[in-house]
Amino acid sequence: MNISGQTMALHSTVSRHGTLATDVDITHRLGLQALEASGLKIASYLDAGFTHAELKNLLGDLDIPGVGYLANIERQGAEEHTLFAEAEALFTLAQAAGAKGVQVLTGPINVEAVRDFERQGRSQHYAGLLGSDRREQMLLTANNLRRLADLAQGFGLTLYLEALSWTPLRGIDQQVELLERSERDNLKMVIDFWHCHTSGDTPDDVAKMDKRHLYGVHVCDSLAFAGGIPDEVVLRDVPTGQGTLDLQAWTDAVLATGYQGWWSCELFCRRQQQQDSYAVASELKAMLERLLSR
Repeated sequence: MNISGQTMALHSTVSRHGTLATDVDITHRLGLQALEASGLKIASYLDAGFTHAELKNLLGDLDIPGVGYLANIERQGAEEHTLFAEAEALFTLAQAAGAKGVQVLTGPINVEAVRDFERQGRSQHYAGLLGSDRREQMLLTANNLRRLADLAQGFGLTLYLEALSWTPLRGIDQQVELLERSERDNLKMVIDFWHCHTSGDTPDDVAKMDKRHLYGVHVCDSLAFAGGIPDEVVLRDVPTGQGTLDLQAWTDAVLATGYQGWWSCELFCRRQQQQDSYAVASELKAMLERLLSR
């Protein structure tokens, strides 16, 4: 389904406990134009013994704008080697699937590390650049992003950044700064309503963005957020459209930039993830149609 140049995509989290084949079938049956795929599901398909030819046959000409995800992109030292090994493996999977992009995340992805650092200035979990000043965080993360983009270019991929709202470099302004410091044409960002909201951004902030930075949109909701370190597991455990976010205002803000591209509903509602994935995806599609048709 395409509304005013916008593309509606299935996000793999809608059928979180399903297979890649299930995601493909839901996408086709509901008439969605694209699939934002899971790297883990693609890897599991191949690990089960299916060949790259069988993968291509399964996916056919399905549009896959993105594959998620590469985490903790600021890694340094010995962990830096692991980062680039993981990147190459994920980029290889994305290329095999015919994907156009790969999602990359700021870290630490484990919110417990952030909580530990706030309490005691250290953590037994991976803590990334917590404790470093902002200048160093920005410099080192942008350097890694630049190198990751160069690696991705060799696979014909765009990287799309999502800054997790409990990590140091969060919010729209800092993401745009990372992109501009990295100076790579195949680096963009995704607007995720929940991460924007819990980073302190508003629809007005989104509406002022330069659309050239935008690659995709994650439509999602939230329970009431009182501030502090946001807990994704708790705050996103709500059916999209039944939380506290004004989804129409956020959608209109993205449209105000002139953006035309793909939109997917990233789902963290545990109840919905245990229901009929086809029915849940159908409800989310209908909601997206309403939001984009206003």
